[in-house]
Amino acid sequence: MKKLKINGALRMHMIWPVIFNVIFAVLTLHIYSQNKKAGQICIIYFIAFLILSIGLYFINRQLLYADLIEFAQNFGELQHSILNEMNMPFAIISDEGHMLWSNEEFLKVIVNKKAAKRNIANIFPSITSGVFPKYGEDATFTENIGEDTYRIELRRVNATRFKDENDKSSTELPLDKMIAVESVVLMFIYDETKLEVMRKKAEEENLIVGLLYIDNYEETFSNSEDVSQTLSLAITERRINTFMTSIDAISRKFEKDKYFFAFKQRYLPEIRAKRFSVLEEVRNGINSSNSVNCTISIGIGTGSDTFADRFDKARAAIDLALGRGGDQAVIKYEDNEEFFGGKNVQVERTTRVKARVKAHALKELMESKERVVIMGHSMGDLDSFGSCVGIYKIAKTLERKAYIVLGECSKTVYPIRDSFAGSKYDNDMIIDNEQAENLVDEDTLVVVVDVNKADHTQCPAILEMTNSIVVIDHHRQAGNAINSAILFYIEPYASSACEMIAEIIQYINNGLKLTVEEANALYAGIMIDTNYFINKCGVRTFETMAFLKRNGADTVKLRKMFREDLTDFQKKAQVIQGTEIYGKGNAIGVCDPKGLEDPTVFGAKVANALLDINGVKASYVLTKYEGKVFISARAIDEVNVQVIMEKLGGGGHINVAGAQIKDKTVDEVKDMIKVLIDEDEADDEDDDD
Repeated sequence: MKKLKINGALRMHMIWPVIFNVIFAVLTLHIYSQNKKAGQICIIYFIAFLILSIGLYFINRQLLYADLIEFAQNFGELQHSILNEMNMPFAIISDEGHMLWSNEEFLKVIVNKKAAKRNIANIFPSITSGVFPKYGEDATFTENIGEDTYRIELRRVNATRFKDENDKSSTELPLDKMIAVESVVLMFIYDETKLEVMRKKAEEENLIVGLLYIDNYEETFSNSEDVSQTLSLAITERRINTFMTSIDAISRKFEKDKYFFAFKQRYLPEIRAKRFSVLEEVRNGINSSNSVNCTISIGIGTGSDTFADRFDKARAAIDLALGRGGDQAVIKYEDNEEFFGGKNVQVERTTRVKARVKAHALKELMESKERVVIMGHSMGDLDSFGSCVGIYKIAKTLERKAYIVLGECSKTVYPIRDSFAGSKYDNDMIIDNEQAENLVDEDTLVVVVDVNKADHTQCPAILEMTNSIVVIDHHRQAGNAINSAILFYIEPYASSACEMIAEIIQYINNGLKLTVEEANALYAGIMIDTNYFINKCGVRTFETMAFLKRNGADTVKLRKMFREDLTDFQKKAQVIQGTEIYGKGNAIGVCDPKGLEDPTVFGAKVANALLDINGVKASYVLTKYEGKVFISARAIDEVNVQVIMEKLGGGGHINVAGAQIKDKTVDEVKDMIKVLIDEDEADDEDDDD
């Protein structure tokens, strides 16, 4: 056995006899020098004291060592007993992850002791040697074993421990040889099953805030007969109240078509699993008794600590639902949104009240600024450029400096753009991105048209240079829309941004009258976005076309301007011939950009043409161009291509949408579309069930 060493205060206590003997010897010599007889007597007593001290020292030293060893053993056994019998599961883990020792409570938790000896990761998969803490640090993990939840704390300590075959204090360490453990990890386990249950219960009892709006209330009920109106309204309110009761919600109608409600969070997974079936129930409930089409929109805010924040999120969610066309539910979390519904065609609003209000607001904003900078989306098209021209005309009528930001654009824009090169228009009417960045400051109003995503605009940088931003768009709003605008005008039911701008123009007054070139630009935007007045044309669309026609729009000239070349027509036929029909009437075609002047526009034309084939419900045309795969998606009424394109990072309308995907081949994108089509058709089958 290793020799026992005594240090510290006990060592000082053991050498006191030596010190006393030295003092006694000095005293004896001093007395002897004064009186020899007395000194001789002292020498006799000194020798006797020395012999007695030496004897007692060696005899008591062995007894003291024996007592110390016995105390250390008893203390070690006491420590071992305390660790082994304490209620907290505790174990010592080696650097390699092997369990070296554990108490009884730890064994009750892990059950399989042999697996833990091989590696603790066999019991707790997340506890590997790679996650062990460094010296002086702790690490905490949460693990589940069956239905129980445990919080695990790890702490690394320096420890050199020797064991021999006579040490029976630990049954976990090998006893056939001495081992030395230089570094170990202490593992403490806390049973938090009950705490986790209480935490989940508290979370489930948390209140979530929601807002429910009836879409198109005035259009739905104001024109109905009295009896029919009362019945329709009663059915709508009954469906809504049934929904509120099913989730044990507290609800209050604060306007004739608006509800505030709050419910426990434990009901949220249930209504998510049902995909907010109340949307369809309300729509079907009205249609079964009345010819009018009524829908609702729901906004829910969750994920915040305060009710005020949840209410703000609910308001943002309902705005997003309405901005996407209504008839859908939006759940807004802390960092993202989730969308449900929105697969039906939006009902056109017949009233222009909103257009008039937005026109007056836009007029006031322009009059408060020195200059106006207008831009559309990147790779601008006729709708984007035409709506820019409309805003430009409003600004010039209000005697403000105005500029249109136009970079790379579709080739179809060139004829319209070139028509503004005459002397009637300023030479700096159209500017590039660099010029725009030099112009924009706090005294500039930036108007964004035909797009509501900042990263899809012609010049995203100028949006950070001013706080005065206006967004006018007809695309359904997404979660990453421009959020710093002081005026939003989003109307997904509108056929085009040009239609919205033309309506605004009619309420500006100030003697505003369009020139032929301006009327042509707006008319062309509507014409192209509606596929020559086939898609998304409502009453207000034709009223707007009549207004533009009165202002000199030359429809014959425009028709000739956008006729196809024979070569393009033949290529279109080739793409259609090679189109694959996938699933339930989904046409997927691939367009070869070689030899095409404007491949992306060509792809959109092919997508439109595919809808003329009997049995085709939706069309997707893929075009590889400039390192991206451009997708043009079209539908008539049975498929919501906008929802599918949103999942690919794009967007648009229910029946006209698109996306751009980088770093993918055409075949890879085609496979992605097929997966999304399968998911969409599966959802439709679930809804039917």
